[in-house]
Amino acid sequence: MPKASLREIKRKFKQLFPFMRLVIQRVKSASVTIENAVFSSINTGLMVLVGIEDADDEKDADWLIQKLINLRIFSDTEGKMNLSVKEINGEILVVSQFTLHASTQKGNRPSFIKAARPEKAIPLYENFVKKLKLDLGKEIKTGKFGADMKVELINDGPVTIFIDSKNKE
Repeated sequence: MPKASLREIKRKFKQLFPFMRLVIQRVKSASVTIENAVFSSINTGLMVLVGIEDADDEKDADWLIQKLINLRIFSDTEGKMNLSVKEINGEILVVSQFTLHASTQKGNRPSFIKAARPEKAIPLYENFVKKLKLDLGKEIKTGKFGADMKVELINDGPVTIFIDSKNKE
């Protein structure tokens, strides 16, 4: 029996174990505009895009929240990335983005079949924001689930980090 390649093993793993994904960007400022009006905005902090799959649950959200608020990606007095958003009293803007689960394996049009349907994704997204607020101890700014949003940001660094709940590296 031939051995499976590492690429094949990873592909099968992802099919069997879907995961919640975050794209985290360290920002000087960020905002969400809906229907030509600013809906939310932040100054120094984190712009977070959240992708949710059907198999995601509260455990995934809890792990990601702890990772997010304790991630040391802000500079200390010596210029080293050594401080968390919590330690700098930074702000967080969270935007749901189902396209983080796009599959481009076949053809040129992405498939979003792995992304959770709204009836599953909305409650998990809302709980994610609620728990994040409790753990950070301050208001969390958001986009509007399902809306056509225009997101603007000034990426600081740039620093952009991708994490997921099943590949805890």
